[in-house]
Amino acid sequence: MALWIAIFRTPRRFWPNLLAGVLVATVGWAGAVYAANNSIQGAKKEEGGFDGDAPTAILMEASSGSVLFEKNADELRAPSSMMKLMTAEVVFHAIKQGEIKLTDEYRVSENAWRKGGAPAGGSTMFAAIHSKISVDDLLHGAIIQSGNDACMVLAEGMAGNERAFAELMTKRARELGMMRSTFGNSNGLPDPDNKMTVRELAMLARYIIRTYPEFYKLFGEKEFTWNKIRQQNRNPLLNSLEGADGLKTGYTKEGGYGIVGSAVQNGTRLIVVLNGLEDPEDRASEAKKMLEWGFRNFEARALFAAQQPIGYAKVFGGASRSVKLVSPKPIEVMVHKNSNDKLIARIIYSGPVRAPIEAGQEIGLVRVWRAGNIAMEAPVYAGESIGVGSTMRRAIDGVSELVIGAFRLGAEKL
Repeated sequence: MALWIAIFRTPRRFWPNLLAGVLVATVGWAGAVYAANNSIQGAKKEEGGFDGDAPTAILMEASSGSVLFEKNADELRAPSSMMKLMTAEVVFHAIKQGEIKLTDEYRVSENAWRKGGAPAGGSTMFAAIHSKISVDDLLHGAIIQSGNDACMVLAEGMAGNERAFAELMTKRARELGMMRSTFGNSNGLPDPDNKMTVRELAMLARYIIRTYPEFYKLFGEKEFTWNKIRQQNRNPLLNSLEGADGLKTGYTKEGGYGIVGSAVQNGTRLIVVLNGLEDPEDRASEAKKMLEWGFRNFEARALFAAQQPIGYAKVFGGASRSVKLVSPKPIEVMVHKNSNDKLIARIIYSGPVRAPIEAGQEIGLVRVWRAGNIAMEAPVYAGESIGVGSTMRRAIDGVSELVIGAFRLGAEKL
């Protein structure tokens, strides 16, 4: 695999500050890595690419976050019941933080029963009005049975009402890097504020899989009985694809038929998200075909070994002019087995990085593009400690950055 590295600055507005007689400024920097590698993203069907009917779709490898295929992946759509993944994550997080327990019980309000239970005619766990149900059972009802009432009871129990819980969902989404998703309720029933992209649904699924293995197993359970009513898991992949163990389907008139699915084969886990299809059978068959295509055509390829220098970041006021950037884990990307497309990777960070710098300090990230689309990204860290430089070194760096900033400001005015 051929590999070469180039370093360049990304323009950013320059704001000098006077501090202890030394001019200090912050500018944007980026390093770039160009790697000849294999890719299929964007290829035509006759060239080995995937051909599907879903208006929006994405296929992601769970370990590296590599995107193998995407189609309108950043288009906001109604996520329908797939949005229950966000509700589940908020609950999982609260349990992990010790804020609630699986044994805690919440009362089924008339509102949850009437709007999300049997009278509503939608997906429900058939929770009895005014009964008390444990968080554990409510999670089973929300995930396996897709119970709208289960989600509403969790929302009311944790936040007082659905609107307040939806605000928690949006806040939590931002913390996880999902910057576009918005939520109006806990269950995905039609609401103008319920909007997600398939990319952010895939990101959410990946986070749940990797962060909550003890809870993720719920998504693979095939049935759950509550109130003497047994219901099957609605995920068609569980019975049709080897290694399938999650996650969630959804349907509303506004969003169409969608699915977030995941499966493991030969040690590789893939995540598929589709939305906007007009038929549930098409949803099932296309999700299965996309996963099978991914398993058949892709393999993991290492870009960098653990602790291998990936690039260098410029240092301000340090004993060294630059700091080595590494990853504690191998950086891998999924590549097509029989293609020679090129990957482009860039190290992105804000800098120069002010000294002192500790070894292991997170500096930025390496982002890999395939055919103009982001294939994966991973954080990069300082591979060494850099102490504070001399007063002369800091002064020279300050003057240097001031000159560079003035030059950029002049260039912007041209």
